[in-house]
Amino acid sequence: MNRLYLELGPKKVFACSIDWPGWCRIGRSEDLAIEAVIDYTGRYRVIAERAGIPFAPGEPAVVDRVKGDTTTDFGAPGAIPDSDREAVGAAEAARAGALLGAAWAEFDAVAEITPEELRKGPRGGGRDRTKMINHVIEAERAYARRLGLKIPPLKTPDDVAAMRATLLETLSRPSPAPSEENWPARYTTRRVIWHVLDHLWEMQDRSG
Repeated sequence: MNRLYLELGPKKVFACSIDWPGWCRIGRSEDLAIEAVIDYTGRYRVIAERAGIPFAPGEPAVVDRVKGDTTTDFGAPGAIPDSDREAVGAAEAARAGALLGAAWAEFDAVAEITPEELRKGPRGGGRDRTKMINHVIEAERAYARRLGLKIPPLKTPDDVAAMRATLLETLSRPSPAPSEENWPARYTTRRVIWHVLDHLWEMQDRSG
C-alpha cells in the first residue's frame, strides 16, 4: 500500500506519498492528483533503484487530508501534516537520506546532459538549465534554514557540496519531535526531494 495524504488548496490538490518522500504530484481535484502520482510511478522508481531500495509501493490509499493554502495552488506542498511532527527513527532516517542522495545524484546526472536552452512552456515561460539549477540550490539553502541550520551564502561549488552534506547528515540521523518554529525533518526531506524531482522531470520534459 502506498499511503498518501492530500493537501487541499482552494483550487488545487497535492497528493503526497508518506512512505516515499518527494513523490508528490498536483491536480485540480483529489482524483486527478492521485492519478498524477500513479502516472509518475516509473519515474520515481528510478530514484528508489538508484538509492538501492526495493520499490513495490502498491496501490495508493489516502490516509489523511490537510488544509492547504495559496502555496498549494501556486504549486508547492506547503502544509505540514501532524504525522510529520512525530519523531523520526534511525531506520526511517537512513532510508530518507538514501533517497535524498539518490535524487541529487540523478538531478546532477540529468543536468549534465541537458541543453542550456530548454523548450519554453505554452506561454513562453520557464527557466533555462543553469537558472533552474541555481533555483534548486538556493531553495535548498532556504529549506535548510527552515530546518534550523545556518547556511552561509553559496558562492562556489564547494559551498553547495558542503550545504548538501550538512543537509544529508542532518536528515539521515534520528530526530526528536521538532520545535514549533522549525520545519520537521520528515517534512523537510519530502519538500527537498520533491523540489529536486519536480525540476529534474521538468528538465527531461523540456529538453529537445
